[in-house]
Amino acid sequence: MAQGLPSAASLSRFCQKLNRLKPLEESTMDTSLRRCLSMLDLTLLGVGGMVGSGLYVLTGTVAKEMAGPAVLVSFTVAAVASLLAALCYAEFGARVPRTGSAYLFTYVSMGELWAFLIGWNVLLEYLIGGAAVARAWSGYLDAIFSHQIRNFTEAHLGVWQVPLLAHYPDFLAAGILLLASAFVSCGARVSSWLNHTFSAISLGAILFIITLGFILARPHNWSAEEGGFAPFGFSGILAGTATCFYAFVGFDVIAASSEEARNPKRAVPMAIAISLSLAASAYILVSTVLTLMVPWHSLDPDSALADAFYRRGYSWAGFIVAVGSICAMNTVLLSNLFSLPRIVYAMATDGLFFQVFARVHPQTQVPVVGILVFGVLMALLALLLDLEALVQFLSIGTLLAYTFVATSIIVLRFQKASPSSSPGPSSPGPLTKEHSSFSDHLQLVGTGQAAASEPGQLRPALRPYLGFLSRCSPGTAVVWALSILVVSAITLGCVLVFGDSALHLPRWAYLLLLLLSFSMFLLSLLVLGAHQQQHRQDTFQIPLVPLTPALSILLNICLMLKLSYLTWLRFCIWLLVGLAVYFGYGIWHSKENLREPLGLTATRYVVFPSGSLEETVQAVQPSSQVPAPEPSCVEQPASP
Repeated sequence: MAQGLPSAASLSRFCQKLNRLKPLEESTMDTSLRRCLSMLDLTLLGVGGMVGSGLYVLTGTVAKEMAGPAVLVSFTVAAVASLLAALCYAEFGARVPRTGSAYLFTYVSMGELWAFLIGWNVLLEYLIGGAAVARAWSGYLDAIFSHQIRNFTEAHLGVWQVPLLAHYPDFLAAGILLLASAFVSCGARVSSWLNHTFSAISLGAILFIITLGFILARPHNWSAEEGGFAPFGFSGILAGTATCFYAFVGFDVIAASSEEARNPKRAVPMAIAISLSLAASAYILVSTVLTLMVPWHSLDPDSALADAFYRRGYSWAGFIVAVGSICAMNTVLLSNLFSLPRIVYAMATDGLFFQVFARVHPQTQVPVVGILVFGVLMALLALLLDLEALVQFLSIGTLLAYTFVATSIIVLRFQKASPSSSPGPSSPGPLTKEHSSFSDHLQLVGTGQAAASEPGQLRPALRPYLGFLSRCSPGTAVVWALSILVVSAITLGCVLVFGDSALHLPRWAYLLLLLLSFSMFLLSLLVLGAHQQQHRQDTFQIPLVPLTPALSILLNICLMLKLSYLTWLRFCIWLLVGLAVYFGYGIWHSKENLREPLGLTATRYVVFPSGSLEETVQAVQPSSQVPAPEPSCVEQPASP
């Protein structure tokens, strides 16, 4: 072999480093953070993350430009689509009560590199989202005072004409972010109390809007004389759904806060379900009364609700709308500033990000360094940058995280139960083994009758009909079926989104490609459904697996493909920056990586099935001369 080229063994070890998994610690409640959040706290955090400026701006924009009065159908479909992703988050949040959200869920099921990239994109999502909401908050407050703040700033500092920079520095937006960061750094209870206050005012304003709106409703505004209920047809409803979907992306703050929940197994699923129901009801009812009060084609997209009350002779109601919108935006700011440092904290605790962000204040028990550093970064973005061109980053990062979480649910269901939760800490089983890669999670030990009911094995009732699948090594059919599921979902999404426009296919070729991709998608679902799953009674599990997460994967891919090419280009550039950070720092400081030089390698047990009723178990010791470690509750993964 040429000198300087890596050997096959070293390349194999390097690939295993990229795919190694974080141990699934389900039972422990120990944490350096403070478990002080109740189900009400988590619910209001979720409502605050979803019901923000979108309620006061998005409803009018979608109604006038995309769907008309059928905007309520768009919000309904978007809520159902969001529910698919929310259920995946609910199961993971209840089973793994640790901060980190999509990053952690990917780490325990898909691998380290994928987890880092998901966490890296979630960071950008929260940074840009918080800065954008702060600028919207500033602009709304400025509009109340007849743009005196903007005029004063431009008169004394001038107007900037620099690409990517805003027309003027928004000191008000930066100031509100710094103030919110200071409150969030005081502890989870202070943040929760502020969120309770702003959420109560916001929900009160929404109830007022709905009640007075139905009193002022005119069914004639949905009549054919005004354009009908769905003036833009089915395509308009779908376009509105794609936009309305992003109104429900704030529920992941609940999963990110699960490490600070008192009873996460019950509180996290309930909070996600209740908050999503409240947010969906608010969006659907507000969009209904908005299009009933005034004709949809006469709405003002920038301030639809306030303008609708003004045109009906209730100009004083505009003040209540303004107060409600400002409080709603404050809850979104708190939600972003609450979640972002905790994602960074989770990555730093695992060694994939700079260790300074893993420090927790001894009194407030919050990651205060992450709060202050990223609060300042968010304030700088709001102060200087023109965020309109960057806001599309929010959608692609969120949809990618949803896709990986849904895939992780399928992986989790078909892998063998974690030894840390089955035998118990005090009495580990003889075959206790820490999985070190994605394939290890799905590779089940043993093929005898004792393992017939293990997750990942073919269902006994189907073995006479699907005997060719039982001839595969344990877990192999599940791995291939999941891979084909994702590939066919991407193909099916491309055909649905680009089939009639970009691909320029003849009708027969379009239908054939659609049929083939759908058939492969359905076939992979059937193969997955033919295998055993984990069934647990002690924690929440979503129904209809793998159908529910598979539909979430397909929908997320279709929505990602509808984004512009420029968004994908920026996304790829951000991914390259993330890869540089990971390979420059994360891969060398990962806690999973630091175990190897310390000699914490474990006995690897290999089961050789035989024709007898008893199985022969052979212990294969590592080839290195490192002394064997002391027995522990959970043995560590073997060296590659």
